[in-house]
Amino acid sequence: MNDILSCFAPDLLAGKTALVSGGTSGIGLEISRGLAGLGARVTATGSSAEKIAQLKREHATDRLEFDSLNVTSPASITAFAERFERLDILVNSQGISRPGDEYDDATFLNVMDINLVSAMRLSSAMMSLLKRSQGTIINIASMLSYLADEEVPAYCASKSGILGLTRALAHRHGRDGVRVNAIAPGYHRTAMTHGLWSEPHAATKIADRTALKRWGEADDLVGAAIFLSTPASRYITGATLAVDGGYVVG
Repeated sequence: MNDILSCFAPDLLAGKTALVSGGTSGIGLEISRGLAGLGARVTATGSSAEKIAQLKREHATDRLEFDSLNVTSPASITAFAERFERLDILVNSQGISRPGDEYDDATFLNVMDINLVSAMRLSSAMMSLLKRSQGTIINIASMLSYLADEEVPAYCASKSGILGLTRALAHRHGRDGVRVNAIAPGYHRTAMTHGLWSEPHAATKIADRTALKRWGEADDLVGAAIFLSTPASRYITGATLAVDGGYVVG
């Protein structure tokens, strides 16, 4: 992480406030730490009380706090939004997959709700604050926004939907100075992909398809998130930035 943050001014995001939903693990956690590392005040949310308690002990600082949020509850999101007086950056990183089970109707709808619908809920709830600050939204898509995996139809559908939602919100709110973009990760070593990177044959097969011949790490997403959070990307909106080591085009 330090080698990535050293590429930017250490106070680049000083005075900015960020909310990272799904920020208590994996990619979301690293983005939260990265934004806070450059001076932003970051609230990272998740659903596991046990995990949040552990993160408060191990990673919380005066610029990074952890809190619980039920992204499937419109009432909870509305109440949570009312706690903020300012918001500059919203990162919708919440996401689950249920390989092999997503053909079940209830499971399919639950994955869609968490991965896609909640991004719309949070964006809508925070929009008045983002308009006031001329802020930005970063949605976390996936390489499966473009590719197919028959084991996770809801995950594929939800991450494809993130691209459409990103474009629509960019056009809806661009007139108000709010930019909306997405990042599409590839195969990164996180808890969600543990079953693949911990199995040598599968891990090697995936690495060999990338242009860089390696798996991504969670903090490989941090630089892209910082870039999209700053005026360096001030004329970029409705775009999706692939951070996949060249996997999709391989």
